[in-house]
Amino acid sequence: MSPLVWYDLFLFVLLFGVYVYIFATARITNLHKVYFLFHGLMMLWPFCQFAIVLSDNPGWQLFYVTLSFVAVSLLGSGWLLLTIFITGYADRLGKRRSFLLFTPAIVAAVGVVMNPLNWFVTPLEGGYVERAYGPWFWFVMIVLVSYFVASLFILFGALRASDKSPTIKKQVKITLWGIFVLAIFAAIDALLNVVLRAWIPFIIPGLTSLGIFLSDLFFVYVIKRYNVFDLVSIAHEDVINTIPYGILVLDENDTIIEANKASKSVINLYVGDCFDMEAFLRSVRVEGSSQPFLDQYKKKENKLSQIEVIVERDIERHFILQTSPIVDTFQLPIGYILTLQDVSQERYYVKEMNRQNEMLQERNHALDRIRQELSEANRKLEELALTDSLTDCYNRRYLTQQLTHEVITNVHYKTPFSLLLLDVDYFKAINDRYGHVIGDEVLYRTAQAIKQSIRGTDILTRYGGEEFMIYLPHTERQLAQKIAERVRLSVESNHMVVNHEIGQVSITISIGILSIEDFEVEHVPDNPEGYLTQLFATVDKALYQAKQNGRNRIEFAEFEREVS
Repeated sequence: MSPLVWYDLFLFVLLFGVYVYIFATARITNLHKVYFLFHGLMMLWPFCQFAIVLSDNPGWQLFYVTLSFVAVSLLGSGWLLLTIFITGYADRLGKRRSFLLFTPAIVAAVGVVMNPLNWFVTPLEGGYVERAYGPWFWFVMIVLVSYFVASLFILFGALRASDKSPTIKKQVKITLWGIFVLAIFAAIDALLNVVLRAWIPFIIPGLTSLGIFLSDLFFVYVIKRYNVFDLVSIAHEDVINTIPYGILVLDENDTIIEANKASKSVINLYVGDCFDMEAFLRSVRVEGSSQPFLDQYKKKENKLSQIEVIVERDIERHFILQTSPIVDTFQLPIGYILTLQDVSQERYYVKEMNRQNEMLQERNHALDRIRQELSEANRKLEELALTDSLTDCYNRRYLTQQLTHEVITNVHYKTPFSLLLLDVDYFKAINDRYGHVIGDEVLYRTAQAIKQSIRGTDILTRYGGEEFMIYLPHTERQLAQKIAERVRLSVESNHMVVNHEIGQVSITISIGILSIEDFEVEHVPDNPEGYLTQLFATVDKALYQAKQNGRNRIEFAEFEREVS
């Protein structure tokens, strides 16, 4: 065996070492997966070329020949895909184009595997160490050259593009050298070992393998030198696209080097496009003058600035456009981060409050009345997170927050209070018979009936499911019973007409009552949360007893504190 055949194995080992280096020094992203697939295909060629010579079995020799040319068939598509990522055109590659990109390579690889009528390769001298190539071999070469030409077309286009940043153009130039190196070595290999095979007495191994290795070094240099993996892909996949704000990252020439999905709803630009701030401000509506903001932006000072813009497309939307400079270690600006925060809902609330103010002013209300209404509107906005959206009652979180402090104060000052826990009787049957939409309407109407039966100081909350809890401050046992009976009768007499087809729906409720008024045995608890949990558990037992005793009734609970 000639020592030259070991060159392929040596080059395979070098390629594998580069593969391990990239795998160990970078975080895995989608771009990594593209590169690792591309690199794996490159490693197959030198390995199979060495294995062909090493094996004496014609069947294994054919297997290695087939595997090496399948890798070569797919190598061109992998090269083109990696070129698209490096040049910044990946955002424009859709699913359909991705499939079409791989179609010629797959067709060529299938022909290599099937080898119909020995159109791809035939053995010489009883094995495939010496072999002759057929027309399918040249078809594979044509496909491979077509991919290289497409890669060159994209790379030269990126070089000529005026909107590409200098960094991307440097990456493109180095990548071009990698393609030229592989093309030269592959062409020499095909010329000496295929075209001139009849005039050269021996095969010269390792030429294509050496070209693959050298070209891969160019790609690795681009990836590590310009942080293609670490800066763009990781930020794009792990951070930027998860943020609801629109984000644009610009370089020093106002070229977009990153744009997340949220930004597409306002600015329909892609990576590599040039962002013109002045043209953008002309395309939107700005309340007031945009010139001060624009002047400050053009100065490229290390200063945060913002402006509100209004985008009028299908609907009117308000955005806070904020610009933040990116500076180097010398505090010199090298780019900008632009964020677009949608504040349409907030502006809607402001508009509604202003409309209410105008109505109040038209009715000649006093200034203190206007301030009170505005304060109430602001309070309602703050309490949105503490309100149950279905029943328009407070939620359980609000109840817990209020009682954690107020109950302790009541015990400390010996102020009686009561809790009512209500449950809609046979609510599951209502859902099963009429559906959940009607069930939701029943809960809403029930809550409205309860609200009309309690005092303004009482707190009604949706405790969970079809359960409601009412906190009655300054209320002893007898008064709590009167209020509970009033609530029970109000719900029982509330015949709800949910729609014309179903007609009236009547419900009843069961109520558990817990009154704290004997403070001789009560003292201020050390653990307010635990004490409150005991109160809830006790009144829940009373509710359970009311349902066990026939429903549509009231039962009292006797509270006994647990001693820890």
